[in-house]
Amino acid sequence: MRSDAVKKGVERSPHRSLIKALGVTDFELEKPFIGIASSENEIIPGHIHLGKIVEAVKAGVRMAGGVPFVFSTIGVCDGIAMDHKGMKFSLPSREVIADSVEVVANAFPFDGLVLVSNCDKITPGMLMAMGRLNIPAILVSGGPMLSGSYRGRRVDLISVFEAVGMLKAGKMSEEELTELENHACPGAGSCAGLFTANSMNALSEALGLALRGNGTIPAVYAERIRMAKEAGMRVVELVKEGLKPRDIVDMKSFVNAIALDLALGGSTNTVLHLKAIAESFGVQLDIELFDRLSRKVPHICNLSPVGPHDIEDLHQAGGVYAVLKRLKDGELLEEDAMTVYGRRIGDMLEKARVYDEEVIRPLENPYHKEGGLGIFYGSLAPDGAVAKLSGIPEKMRHHVGPAVVFEDGELATRAILSGKVKKGDVVVIRYEGPKGGPGMREMLSPTSAIAGMGLIEDVALITDGRFSGGSRGAVIGHVSPEAAEGGPIAIVKDGDLIEIDVDRRQLNLLIDEEEMKKRYEELKERLPAVEEEVLRRYSLLVRSASTGAILRSL
Repeated sequence: MRSDAVKKGVERSPHRSLIKALGVTDFELEKPFIGIASSENEIIPGHIHLGKIVEAVKAGVRMAGGVPFVFSTIGVCDGIAMDHKGMKFSLPSREVIADSVEVVANAFPFDGLVLVSNCDKITPGMLMAMGRLNIPAILVSGGPMLSGSYRGRRVDLISVFEAVGMLKAGKMSEEELTELENHACPGAGSCAGLFTANSMNALSEALGLALRGNGTIPAVYAERIRMAKEAGMRVVELVKEGLKPRDIVDMKSFVNAIALDLALGGSTNTVLHLKAIAESFGVQLDIELFDRLSRKVPHICNLSPVGPHDIEDLHQAGGVYAVLKRLKDGELLEEDAMTVYGRRIGDMLEKARVYDEEVIRPLENPYHKEGGLGIFYGSLAPDGAVAKLSGIPEKMRHHVGPAVVFEDGELATRAILSGKVKKGDVVVIRYEGPKGGPGMREMLSPTSAIAGMGLIEDVALITDGRFSGGSRGAVIGHVSPEAAEGGPIAIVKDGDLIEIDVDRRQLNLLIDEEEMKKRYEELKERLPAVEEEVLRRYSLLVRSASTGAILRSL
């Protein structure tokens, strides 16, 4: 066993002495050592209950004959970090999380790992560490928050963000807003819609790295505790079988994850994260694969923030495996991809059932004929940009409008809420990319302001930053190259006409070549002014969003 490096032989007597100081017995020294990486903390709603999940995993490990050891990593709540300086630290935290798990799991040579996660950057960071370490491992998420109830209708965090715009537009009173904020987030779990956290936790099932139900069992259900126990038991079996993450995950796994993502209509952040995870597994994933598959895989689940259903509805309708079964029946799934069960994904779907055909529609009756995500190119995005197609209003599928340019997200939000953005405008927010932010902040506040002000059918927003999974509308992010790297978004001026063409996946700046050349000659290099060492280091090392915003190798 891998842990023999610290517990076998006369030379390891000092090591055993220290391990016994933890209360470990000689009997336990003969068993597999299982590390449990937990991001439990008291500042993220999706994490406040992870201690119970960890205890369940520990119980499962012991039941199967292993010895559990818990260690911690960090986490950032994107909702609380939104629309201020804190958001600059969210995406960089993904790399810190991956590094911290890799450090501990190498310093203490565990035989297996269970990664207990939840929320936006934590799950991707842990999956990246899993690929790097390549020791038997399973991901267990804390699960989604239940939706809230406000005056007879379901609500979630995005309802509150958009209500701020409604207040500014005179459509809601402060008393109503306070009542809404008191009911929208009822308790523990990752925010209730198909935002980034729940997207990634669902995709981990399709990747084969989590047990069935990981993405959809609500955080407060006893079913999740049972699943966590099963994960603890299964990881000990994985150790005995010698089945490692890179034995499970290959290109077929990522094809399945992308197909699920498109069928669900997941967050645009999944493009960043799947690309980065693939890198850690040694798989070369081209972001164009998202677009190629989106032409074939229909959007069959209409979940918040785009549609009326929440994750709990998806769970009751059959969960991720039911959606994968739809894809299998339509010959849109790589059935031979392996899973942590030690069985092929196609075989795992034999008992999957759809219990609500409005939540999980048949392939021949989708919400949209194309998948939920699209990759755009054009004179404004030579290296690509990402849009949540399922959230784009029909009338905005082809739009030409004048640019209204902002140098950061807060300025844009204030302008939108003060009425300075008009119908037909294309809001451009730049110098918010991985390098230029630095940190590639999410633009949930400006997109929510557009929705709240009643402009979602008439205003587009493009950025070299990114979007929360809660954003909706004609919004296109990850514009690459970013402004800080001299991308075309850096030379856009107020009033320039910008074309968005969804069918052709085009994003164009409509100025002639001579004018474009002149502006590039006048463009001055602008590097982000940052004091924080962690952001300065990140800005120097981070690569383009089109690479998954991974760090350069040294």
